[in-house]
Amino acid sequence: MTTAVTTAGPKIAPVPPEPPPAEPNYLNVSYSLWSWLTTVDHKRIGLLYLISISVFFVAGGVAAGVVRLNLLSPDGAFVNEDTYNRAFTGHGVLMLFFFLIPAVPGVLGNFLIPMMIGAKDLAFPKLNLASWYVFMVGAGFGVWALLAGGIDTGWTLYPPYSSRSSTSNVIPGVFGVFISGFSSIMTGLNIMVTVHKMRAPGMTWGRLPLFVWSLYATSLIQLLGTPVVAITTVLLMVERVAGIGIFDPMIGGDPVLFQHLFWFYSHPAVYIMILPGMGVISEVLTCFSRKNIFGYHAVAWSSMGIAVVGFLLWAHHMFVAGISFYSALLFSFLSMLVAVPSAIKVFNWTGTLYRGSITFQAPMLFGLGFVVLFVIGGLTGLFLATLGTDIHLHDTYFVVAHFHFVMVGGMVLGYMAGIHFWWPKMFGVMYSDWWSRVAAAIIIVGFFLTFVPQFVLGYHGMPRRYPNYPAEFQVYNVMSTAGASILGLGYLLPAFYLPLSLVFGKKAGANPWSATGLEWVSPSPPPLFNFDEANMPVVVCGPYEYALGVDQLGRGLPPGPGLGEANDPASKSEAPAAPGPMKKETEVVG
Repeated sequence: MTTAVTTAGPKIAPVPPEPPPAEPNYLNVSYSLWSWLTTVDHKRIGLLYLISISVFFVAGGVAAGVVRLNLLSPDGAFVNEDTYNRAFTGHGVLMLFFFLIPAVPGVLGNFLIPMMIGAKDLAFPKLNLASWYVFMVGAGFGVWALLAGGIDTGWTLYPPYSSRSSTSNVIPGVFGVFISGFSSIMTGLNIMVTVHKMRAPGMTWGRLPLFVWSLYATSLIQLLGTPVVAITTVLLMVERVAGIGIFDPMIGGDPVLFQHLFWFYSHPAVYIMILPGMGVISEVLTCFSRKNIFGYHAVAWSSMGIAVVGFLLWAHHMFVAGISFYSALLFSFLSMLVAVPSAIKVFNWTGTLYRGSITFQAPMLFGLGFVVLFVIGGLTGLFLATLGTDIHLHDTYFVVAHFHFVMVGGMVLGYMAGIHFWWPKMFGVMYSDWWSRVAAAIIIVGFFLTFVPQFVLGYHGMPRRYPNYPAEFQVYNVMSTAGASILGLGYLLPAFYLPLSLVFGKKAGANPWSATGLEWVSPSPPPLFNFDEANMPVVVCGPYEYALGVDQLGRGLPPGPGLGEANDPASKSEAPAAPGPMKKETEVVG
């Protein structure tokens, strides 16, 4: 009997399967630098704005650091008086014209408006790309002016100093502001036309998200106000170059005319900065309190009210400039009036939070910080709108603190809330939850420590923009500089954990926050044209149907932060078993 002997050969490891190809989206459709610089995709253009304004934010923060370090000593601890003047001017120009004004409209507005209304892109894609290039050209002139000697006039550029006496780079700086204004006009026009003409079927005006309402109101201000400051800057350059008497009283001009023209734009520009932040907060608070927005129509129309009334109160910056008593009285009343629509928003945000199922992710922390700091900024503004107190507080550090409570405590925190809220949608990844909460807490604490001492300084009469001050003010300036260092640390943290999330972050689902807007219907990151072309969205619900647990298409929401089971309307006896048009009585708005 023979036995067959078999020898087993070496085992061959199975070939691992090829990883599935990445789903096509706006990020991976092409990778070349040229494809980014020539893109007409609104999402990519939003990211171009994000990169650009982040650079200007850092540069403006460095200039602010120079100012605060110098004020550690009553006699100036760091730089001489001339350099100090150029530092605070650089801080103002960079932060206002090249960060705050384009931040939310340029980044979040570009990225989100078409998705929120169910469109494939903005109405004028090429104009959108042109707006970024125009912005960069203007910023290039402004940055060159600041680096090649600087500007020492202050960001308000008041003549006759700016038109006759200053030896700094006034012309290239003013020209940069002039050019960047056209970018603002282009963006505003694009957003307004898109909202009017490109809404998805069923997306009525009463179903628009409040973020869209706020950007629409902002665009109205950009279209009507920006041409005025453009004309003003041209007149200033003409006077400086040609010596024609427009604003300089030595050659027959009127410096108060410049203030009227400048503030006719620059006070509404405050609402260009803050209204988009208000829209972000309306989206964030309702999502993380899991409640329908309280008073949708009041919040929506208050945005339009702010945009209209904001054009009527520019001269409250001029109470000590020689305007008549009756003019000052009228503008004081109008300055009080604009607080009404702002207060309506705060009241409705508070009503939304009341008895909500609140969770405290980073967007919500930034949103709550916005509400608190904005309220403080608004209340302190009443002292500046009152004639008697403004005479004492005008051009003191009280004005600096008030402005920063509204712009930094308000607008920058609103921008941070929006970036953290929509980051998973923009890039398809989640950032560190713990570090983002820590950053929010540090920023809010650092902000209070920086600017509350400045209210005290202003009340006691310390003028803004002065490099020297009496020794008794030193303790408050040291406190403010210490707070600024904490604030800077808070801003530094997102610069680490947000980029790191692109490499190490967990993949985000289409709707990680269980939100209701149309932008959360698309995958994360979105495809090139936002939605599946064969299945474009048809809106059947209002924008904030958290009570029903459905999105704007009538579909159940996935589980989100702090939630258990998915909000599946098919599992509820009172809800329809399949997506479709909702009964009118189930709609909160629309």
